[in-house]
Amino acid sequence: MQGLLTDLPEKLDRMLAGGELTWIIIAAAAAALVIIIILLFLFFRRKQKKTAPKEPAETRRAEQQAVEPPEVEPGTVTPKTHGLMDRLKSGLGKTRHSLTQRLENAVSEKGVLDPEALEDIEEALITADVGIETTTELIRKIRENGPGISNFDELRSFLKQEIAKVFKNLEEPKPAGRKPHVIMVVGVNGVGKTTTIGKLAHRFRGEGQSVLVGAADTFRAAAVEQLGIWAERAGAQMVSHRENADPAAVAYDAVEAAISRDIDRVIIDTAGRLHTKTNLMEQLKKIKRSISKKIPDAPHEVLLVLDATTGQNAVSQAKMFHEGTGVNGLVLTKLDGTAKGGIVVAICSTMKLPVSYIGVGESIEDLQPFDPDRFVEALF
Repeated sequence: MQGLLTDLPEKLDRMLAGGELTWIIIAAAAAALVIIIILLFLFFRRKQKKTAPKEPAETRRAEQQAVEPPEVEPGTVTPKTHGLMDRLKSGLGKTRHSLTQRLENAVSEKGVLDPEALEDIEEALITADVGIETTTELIRKIRENGPGISNFDELRSFLKQEIAKVFKNLEEPKPAGRKPHVIMVVGVNGVGKTTTIGKLAHRFRGEGQSVLVGAADTFRAAAVEQLGIWAERAGAQMVSHRENADPAAVAYDAVEAAISRDIDRVIIDTAGRLHTKTNLMEQLKKIKRSISKKIPDAPHEVLLVLDATTGQNAVSQAKMFHEGTGVNGLVLTKLDGTAKGGIVVAICSTMKLPVSYIGVGESIEDLQPFDPDRFVEALF
């Protein structure tokens, strides 16, 4: 041991002279620096997590609702905290506030609808997405009745009366007759088809009817799983096949199962991929043919689901799907999220198609049967 200590200074001198000790010191310093950096990173990351603001509960609830449907007991209707009219007015609040404010500003203080006022009224209606053709016709009628309109209340009353006429004499889908009543739901991705089907199933179950849903959207990831969650919570039965199966075969089997099980309502989900719209339309036609093989006059309703926030694009979608599938009823969703609720008027006026249901909120009760009189009242 003593010899080792005696030789140590000499060995260190040789290492220093050869540069070996210098490299050892540099390597040790570099390793120590890396360790310090890692420790500092972990320390500040932990501190950041502790001090980060918590996400608002409202935001978390909204995101959860977007992913999963609300819990409901099968075959029951959740309690109504507000009347239908109150919820409708609340849902159309953005549209009503924007439209009425613009219309009120358009009426001159002198009580005269001069050309400038008419331009402002026209702009207000177009901004609310009432549509160019409908707006032009409304302005023409306002000009004709100008002397009888001297203030905002008279203008509002006149517009209510004229817009209500748009919804008159539209052919409604066939009422449910013999069982099963088959409903085919179409629309592009993202408009709320699956949610709408779930809410429809819940509504029918609440009316005491048996419901079966057919998962014919077999190509979109998790589509069948999402529909299954809604079906279970609404108390509805479901028919599905493996992923990428023939959608027409699913629809056929769903109707066949409904007949054998004496089901009241069948709701068929379908794919909604606009980027392959030619193939999509052919697929939808094939689904319709397969359904009619079991029930000649089915599907009894072809409901097109439209996102109201897309505005005039919804009119284009309505035209395309109507030509391809013979739509006979519309469902307008997300009316509570837009100031362009006048799109309902534009679509009915342009397409001569009735609106069957409208969505004015996230709640399962906020998918309401469309009532033209209530809608017009809530719009103004």
